[in-house]
Amino acid sequence: MKDLVRAGQRARAARRWTEAYDAFKAALEAAEPASSTERERAEITGELGLCALGLRKYREAAEHLAWSLEQREALPVALQLRFEEGLRKATTHVATLLLAVDPPDAEVLVDGKPVGRTARTHKLFFESGQHMVRARAPGREESLQVFTAMSGQEHEMLMQLARSSGSTKEVAAAAPKEAPKALSATLADRTQVTTSPWASWPGTLRIAGIAVTTATVSVGSLLMIRASRLDGDLRERRDGLNRDPATNSSMCWEAPQRSACAELLRLRDERNLSGLAGTALVIAGGVIGAATAASFFTDFSFLGRTPARERIHVSPVATGQETGVRIEGLW
Repeated sequence: MKDLVRAGQRARAARRWTEAYDAFKAALEAAEPASSTERERAEITGELGLCALGLRKYREAAEHLAWSLEQREALPVALQLRFEEGLRKATTHVATLLLAVDPPDAEVLVDGKPVGRTARTHKLFFESGQHMVRARAPGREESLQVFTAMSGQEHEMLMQLARSSGSTKEVAAAAPKEAPKALSATLADRTQVTTSPWASWPGTLRIAGIAVTTATVSVGSLLMIRASRLDGDLRERRDGLNRDPATNSSMCWEAPQRSACAELLRLRDERNLSGLAGTALVIAGGVIGAATAASFFTDFSFLGRTPARERIHVSPVATGQETGVRIEGLW
């Protein structure tokens, strides 16, 4: 086994990943519990994971490195850091599933293949796409779930196998209500997920408010600019008609559609429409913007959020062209 490890280390140093992978894989197969220590098996598994990463076998790399890091107490700090960095790189290319199972001795199969170990929680890695997870245990009803894995994302799944109808009433009356809570707590401890403030509904509404305000004011401003340009064209054409001794602009307001004044009438209608639409959009954008700004001062502490006064900072701003206030805070 030690000769295989040394051969793998030499090949890895030369970046001959296939040769190193084969050597470490053979060493791991030869590392029986009776003839090797926990540290040796953890080191070989981690090295095999790094070689799989070099060969772009990302799912296999993540599995080996994650298992090795579960034995981190047996690993020196330098190896822990190497394996953690490798695991971070591998998990950007695969999906991670944190699976909680009750009872913990249930057999878990992923895409028809058994996971191969018994545990209350499992950390599994998948290629992108749909996958099927099945759990079964004696005296329990089988559970089946299908999920879509997305690379670089972490998923959570809770599978609680209900007791079959053949179980005794006493067993059936045992505390199944506590199991989901315990399993959820286990997942929470395992993942240590913190909710982003952007994921809350006030933050989402503020983002939407800013986007709608920007869009409506921008479109309204463009329409008002267009109305201004049309007004200039209209004045120019009207002045041209006034200079013509045969016509004058007042004749055009009652002129039939096919007369020489039809273009003047069309410009007038377009100017009026653009001006009204632009003004309406700017006003609507201002109202939405004001409501969005006011939401920054609203205290959402009753929802479990941080109070608004701790998240918002308002300071006056004055320049040579304008004055106003600057609003900063956590959305």
